[in-house]
Amino acid sequence: MKRVWVIGLLFALLAFAAVRAEDEVDVDGTVEEDLGKSRDGSRTDDEVVQREEEAIVLDGLNAAQIKELREKSEKHAFQAEVNRMMKLIINSLYKNKEIFLRELISNASDALDKIRLLSLTNEDAMASNEELTIKIKSDKEKNMLHITDTGIGMTKDELVRNLGTIAKSGTSEFLNKMTEMQSEGQSTSELIGQFGVGFYSAFLVADKVIVTSKHNNDTQHIWESDSNQFTVIEDPRGDTLGRGTTISLVLKEEASDYLELETIKNLVKKYSQFINFPIYVWASKTETVEEPIEEDADATEEPEKEADEDEAEVEEEDEDKDKPKTKKVEKTVWDWELMNDIKPIWQRPAKEVEEDEYKAFYKTFSKDSDDPLAHIHFTAEGEVTFKSILFVPTAAPRGLFDEYGSKKNDFIKLFVRRVFITDDFNDMMPKYLNFIKGVVDSDDLPLNVSRETLQQHKLLKVIRKKLVRKTLDMIKKIAEEQYNEKFWKEFGTNIKLGVIEDHSNRTRLAKLLRFHTSNSEKTLASLEQYVERMKEKQEKIYFMAGSSRKEAESSPFVERLLKKGYEVIYLTEPVDEYCIQALPEFDGKRFQNVAKEGVKFDESDKAKEKREALEKEYEPLTTWLKDSALKDKIEKAVLSQRLTDSPCALVASQYGWSGNMERIMKAQAYQTGKDISTNYYASQKKTLEINPKHPLIKQMLKRVQDNAEDQTASDLAVVLFETATLRSGYQLADTKAYGDRIERMLRLSMNVALDEQIEEEPEEEPAEDEGEDKDEDEDSEDKEEEIVDEDDTEETVRTLIIDL
Repeated sequence: MKRVWVIGLLFALLAFAAVRAEDEVDVDGTVEEDLGKSRDGSRTDDEVVQREEEAIVLDGLNAAQIKELREKSEKHAFQAEVNRMMKLIINSLYKNKEIFLRELISNASDALDKIRLLSLTNEDAMASNEELTIKIKSDKEKNMLHITDTGIGMTKDELVRNLGTIAKSGTSEFLNKMTEMQSEGQSTSELIGQFGVGFYSAFLVADKVIVTSKHNNDTQHIWESDSNQFTVIEDPRGDTLGRGTTISLVLKEEASDYLELETIKNLVKKYSQFINFPIYVWASKTETVEEPIEEDADATEEPEKEADEDEAEVEEEDEDKDKPKTKKVEKTVWDWELMNDIKPIWQRPAKEVEEDEYKAFYKTFSKDSDDPLAHIHFTAEGEVTFKSILFVPTAAPRGLFDEYGSKKNDFIKLFVRRVFITDDFNDMMPKYLNFIKGVVDSDDLPLNVSRETLQQHKLLKVIRKKLVRKTLDMIKKIAEEQYNEKFWKEFGTNIKLGVIEDHSNRTRLAKLLRFHTSNSEKTLASLEQYVERMKEKQEKIYFMAGSSRKEAESSPFVERLLKKGYEVIYLTEPVDEYCIQALPEFDGKRFQNVAKEGVKFDESDKAKEKREALEKEYEPLTTWLKDSALKDKIEKAVLSQRLTDSPCALVASQYGWSGNMERIMKAQAYQTGKDISTNYYASQKKTLEINPKHPLIKQMLKRVQDNAEDQTASDLAVVLFETATLRSGYQLADTKAYGDRIERMLRLSMNVALDEQIEEEPEEEPAEDEGEDKDEDEDSEDKEEEIVDEDDTEETVRTLIIDL
């Protein structure tokens, strides 16, 4: 009985356990996904990571061989300092990842240079491969990018030494510079390569880097790294390269765009199109080819022959039958496409380059469809050595003065040893030469430094100075006719701005200036030509500024000068007066604004005595004008030597604003009226010059001598002053008062009473009712129908009424 009870208890326990198990079963019957097979799971699943690594294969090696190589290879750890540097590269230098290709191509070019130099002393150096090329191949299926060169290659020891370790001083300097730039908030995106770490830029886009290299003095080896450690082993495939190096990048997921052919081509053309050695990209193109047609298909498609053909035609058919039949088919063909067919012509002596080559090169690199207006090809030596070609475009680029000074100038492209570095410069050329296009190639600048560092590089300042001198020489050599008609029309404002901004080259720029003058209606004149035509004993260069030539040449200030035969320069653009003010003199002759004080003529003793007598005679008038009639309006009143037809003119002091300058300054968009210096110049009193030979001035003198309190004389003085203000180019402070005075004078001259009022309009009568309005409308319509020319016929009148 006891045994039965024990057995029953056991069955009860088993039943209870079964029920608990059923409660825990997933009723939906779903099975959790194997995380190890997912992309997220693979990051922590060592087994899947291993499978992915085994999937990385090289040409001629399968996954099993790759796995075996990894197990047998020598494993090395990066130096601690180098490892830190690697992490900084990968995590910090992310803004411009595309430079990795530039760096690897530059390294390949260096390797090719080395083997070429070695071959000059060792004939057998290139025996294994005569070709000197760089080839780039994209493999989307394997997510790999290959860069192959036939350069000098590396031995096993060089692979370990060059790619596995870096000189401690160089690494330390790199790390210090990186930390310094990051603390200052500067871009570090192009520091790679500056301290010999250019190769490691590959890790910006690659999870793994595999280097296969063959040196003449060693067997072929494979170097591989994931940026944490690296391995080196002899290549079991043997000598597949002959000589050279292949860098295979297993790209990161986010860097897959660098497998696209267009992306690769654009990067090569942007950075490396002027490398000395040919660069090929494995690319596809569609070609039309002829393929043989099968005999059965040929038989069905061939039309039947007519029975009555002559013997000659039969013989021709027999010959055609002997030849295989073909058809045209479009096929996608893969082949190596040359990327850098444009040669760096600046590396050749200028005398060996044809004019057509310069034009073709300019159009290619500048993307301009027109030929350049001028060019200069030179080599600068001394503190820094560089080669350059500069061009003047035929037409000014669009928006040349938009954001002047702050807009990026990308027309000058800087190369270091034919490798494009940057065109993002504000200081390679001064602002006023922002239209010049060209290339500068220097071997003395450090390769691949950051833009921030290069901007402050002392050699760059030397390059800039020489570029400006050569540019001005080039412009100076443009033919006179072409210069005036084309260059000055497009870039004249730039030269004027240069006179204002560039103190060191002001004399050179002054010789390039062109202006309209009183000597010719259409032809522009240089300052040199003006000085050559100056009258004997003429000590100053006279100029007059205005909004147009017509305004300048009709100004009262030039009356006496033109009558005496002096040539006057007309300044008609807003920047002109600023430009001349920045020029203290030209060829020993100072400039004189004829709208300001200081215009004097050479006169004889007799003429001087006569002028002094007139001044004494008109002293009552000049004193009355200064102290009474125009007391608060003028500085003084004097007799004029520059007026012939006008009664008077308002003249600025030597350091005051002319009328033209006042108009320009008040038209400034940022003008608020609160600027102290602006208000100082604007509030300066002017000198009133009167013409003693004018009848109005004579009459005014007579009235003042008779009665100094004459109201008519006072009114006339004010009106003359305001008229002179306008004719001299200034603005009136109170235009309403001026208008009232003119009206008063008109009333007096036309015998209209000063107090006569304006006739008021009668008030409109209230509107009539609608019926009357309707009748009026009908009456008006009838009247309109009756209005016809007297010559119109009755028939025309009837037709008009019907139409209406």
